[in-house]
Amino acid sequence: MEDLGDITWPPEPIRTERLVLREPEPRDRTAFIELLASPEVHAYLGGPGPRDEIEREMPEMPERWPGSFVVDLDGAMIGQILLRRATGHSRPAAAGKADLGYMFLPRAWGLGYGVEACTAALGWLEDTLPGEPVVLTTQSANAGSMRLAAKLGFTEVERFEAWGAEQWLGIRSPATPSR
Repeated sequence: MEDLGDITWPPEPIRTERLVLREPEPRDRTAFIELLASPEVHAYLGGPGPRDEIEREMPEMPERWPGSFVVDLDGAMIGQILLRRATGHSRPAAAGKADLGYMFLPRAWGLGYGVEACTAALGWLEDTLPGEPVVLTTQSANAGSMRLAAKLGFTEVERFEAWGAEQWLGIRSPATPSR
């Protein structure tokens, strides 16, 4: 995966009705550790990392890179959204396209934050790189992620086996201007 290319970064924080999408800050370190060490979050991502190792290796200032947004609710991080270029994707339909990834803390699940935050990030991408198609890959067994993909307008391209499980690849075509 690579960054999205020649874009201005960081953007101004993106505000929604309940959330702010922004760059990581030092105050997010604990939430990043919780996110990366959570068995629930990583149930379909190959399992969590060892908490003590994550705590030891996590810098005081979480890494910043273009396309990485902290999802903030009332001043606290509840998740992360990644928009990156899928240059090394194993599936030809995804290679080179923008790729959406997301992780939310379990306490934020089922409350609509994923749809709200991802919709805002995809809107930013459409404004920044008009006409850019976006792909999303998730395990087909991950019911929550599959529901989110459908709500965001992703349609199935294919299913394939990888990492010991069936994977789902969807694409979201750019918004078509109304005539």
